[in-house]
Amino acid sequence: MSKLYDFTVKDRTGADVSLKDFEGKLVLVVNTATGCGFTPHYDPLEAMYKDLKDKGFEILDFPCNQFADQAPGSDDEIHEFCTMKFGTEFPQFAKVDVNGENADPLFAWLGTEKPFNGFGKGLKNAALNKFAAANNKKFGDKTYVGWNFTKWLVDRDGNVIARFEPTEDMKEVRKAVEAAL
Repeated sequence: MSKLYDFTVKDRTGADVSLKDFEGKLVLVVNTATGCGFTPHYDPLEAMYKDLKDKGFEILDFPCNQFADQAPGSDDEIHEFCTMKFGTEFPQFAKVDVNGENADPLFAWLGTEKPFNGFGKGLKNAALNKFAAANNKKFGDKTYVGWNFTKWLVDRDGNVIARFEPTEDMKEVRKAVEAAL
C-alpha cells in the first residue's frame, strides 16, 4: 500500500521533490487553476496555512489545466498570479495532469484512495456535475478528479483521510484540518 511519502513530484522549476520531505506533517493536497470560479479558495487556504503551518500543517498546490483550460499560463505565470493576488506562501508545484493516461501518479493514487462521489446537492452542484461529466468523459476510467480545487487531507503517517470537492464549504475543510492536527 502506498503512502504520500512514496511519491516524487516536480517543483515549478522542474526539479524533483520527494514528498518524503513532508513526512510527519498533516498535508492538504490541492489541484488548482487561476481562472476557475473556485480560485477564491486561495484566500481561505492561505489563511489556514498561515494560522496552522507552525503546528505541522502543509498545503501542496498543483495547478492543472484539464478543466476548461482554466490554468493556461506557465508555471511562473501561475505562481506570480497566486502570490500577487492572494499572497500565497505554501508550496506550489509544476502544472500536472490529474486525469487520463498522463495523470500524475500522485493524483492517480489520491483519486483511488478517495474516489469522486459527486459535488453534493443543490442546483449549482448539479450544474457542475453535468459540466464536469461532459469535460471528464474523455478520461474514462482514469478520471480521478472531478474539478479544480479538489482537496485531499493526508495524515502525518501519509494516509489519505478525507477528500473535499471544490463545492465543500472551506469552513468545513478547515474544521477537518484542525481536528486532524
